[in-house]
Amino acid sequence: MSELDARLRDEIDDQVAEALDAYLAERSPRRPRRAWPVVVTVALGVVTTWLVPGAAWAAWLAVAATNVAWLVAVSGRQD
Repeated sequence: MSELDARLRDEIDDQVAEALDAYLAERSPRRPRRAWPVVVTVALGVVTTWLVPGAAWAAWLAVAATNVAWLVAVSGRQD
């Protein structure tokens, strides 16, 4: 009885694996988004705030505008 259970489990496992492979093959491959410009601009904003606290609002405004522009550009691309 336990051999039948093991074979049944193996068959179910094989069918699930085949179905998953077929599903993943149908999906279009997605490239990971590159977030380095967002990280770099935030780092520059932190450095600017530390060096020139009076100009922090302008630095963060520039960071926000740059990041929004980058995210809009990246989300619109169909590579």
